[in-house]
Amino acid sequence: MATLTIDIPDDVKDRCEKIFVGQAIEEMLARLLREALEQETLRRRAEAVDRLLARRAATKPVSAEEVQAARLAGRP
Repeated sequence: MATLTIDIPDDVKDRCEKIFVGQAIEEMLARLLREALEQETLRRRAEAVDRLLARRAATKPVSAEEVQAARLAGRP
């Protein structure tokens, strides 16, 4: 397990201690970091899908016959 040293403002620490009574701050921060990582992963995935869909919308459709002809033309 890694160690991370951060400074937390006193007012934030006090509120966390009141809201998350009995829960270790380390556990709470680890959970929040995991949630943030998951949200960022989902955001990046959604952006990647949007880029792929935009590319697909910008290209003209190709028929199966055109695909087959291109395959055959590229063979020796």
